[in-house]
Amino acid sequence: MAIPGIRGMEHIGFTVPDINEACDFFEKILGAQTLFVAATDFRNDDTDWMAEHLRVNPRAVIKEFRYLRLGNGSNLEVFEYESPDQNPIQPKNSDIGGHHLAFYVDDISAAINYLKENDVTVLGEPTVYDSGPNLGLTWCYFMAPWGMQLEIVSSPDGTAYDDQAKASGGARLFHPALVAETAY
Repeated sequence: MAIPGIRGMEHIGFTVPDINEACDFFEKILGAQTLFVAATDFRNDDTDWMAEHLRVNPRAVIKEFRYLRLGNGSNLEVFEYESPDQNPIQPKNSDIGGHHLAFYVDDISAAINYLKENDVTVLGEPTVYDSGPNLGLTWCYFMAPWGMQLEIVSSPDGTAYDDQAKASGGARLFHPALVAETAY
């Protein structure tokens, strides 16, 4: 069973320390387009609405949030909060609530060179899977200026899992370059 009518991921929301810096980075480095400002100074009142609806401090205020679109992926909902109990430390992947955003690229070497040419911190060298279901996939992490972990992935010839799923008619992983093929 699933939620009736579920279609897939519509957006990914995350909080940044400076929304202008974040949107500038996503636009200039990743090619995203800011679609609109959804709200500014959201719920700056004395009610408990923020705690009841978002499970944050009741005096938290969403200074601004914007929607961005990047290619054939989920929308990005970028928030800048102000809150009396705000934790300014970005979680690591190993922390509870740790996360990263992964973006598909056609040529990982060209993408890494572009990131480095634009003074983006790239973590290590690309990792190439040489066995298992991800055989054919290469990935590499990089950092947003505010410390958020991001990743680029590429599998121009597909992966072992995808080849098996395609041959057997099984569920395939979503692939932004093959939207029609990987929809189910």
